[in-house]
Amino acid sequence: MTDRLSSIVTRGGDAGTTGLGDGSRVSKNADRIHALGDVDELNCIIGLLRCESLPDGVDAFLAEVQHDLFDLGSELAVPGYQALQAAQLAMLEQYAEQWNAALTPLKEFILPGGCRAAAVAHQGRAVCRRAERSVVALGEFDAMPPLPRQYLNRLSDVLFILSRHLNVAAQAPDVLWLPRRVAG
Repeated sequence: MTDRLSSIVTRGGDAGTTGLGDGSRVSKNADRIHALGDVDELNCIIGLLRCESLPDGVDAFLAEVQHDLFDLGSELAVPGYQALQAAQLAMLEQYAEQWNAALTPLKEFILPGGCRAAAVAHQGRAVCRRAERSVVALGEFDAMPPLPRQYLNRLSDVLFILSRHLNVAAQAPDVLWLPRRVAG
């Protein structure tokens, strides 16, 4: 890699546009840039989650997810480029199955919470769903392969399961939703 990333302040976006990896410029309000920003925010939250005390194997899993999200970002930054592979989607499914098998079945909806790490995983899940919606919106006007959308859909499921896994590891109960409660 060259030193192309050492000059951070370029003033190139001062007029409200940004450059894509193919050299074209688009509005900073373009669907592609919204999707890219949502994926970037998700990657930041995964990084925040990695700062927590985590059970064995979780940090390594999250590190892989961060690299996958960067791959996904490269697809968004370079129209027509494909970086995600089916193996990355399969990894998510493997962890979902493994962690979910050790959890008690849910009989109620749960609220974000429990231990701090679980709450951060829930935040990541919510941002992941937004990123997925952004990628779907982009795909309505710009050709997008299905794997980015599938990856985000699966990752949000895994982050939900991971939040429960983290609560179990911290011996913190899931926070159950109490519908139709009466104030007072």
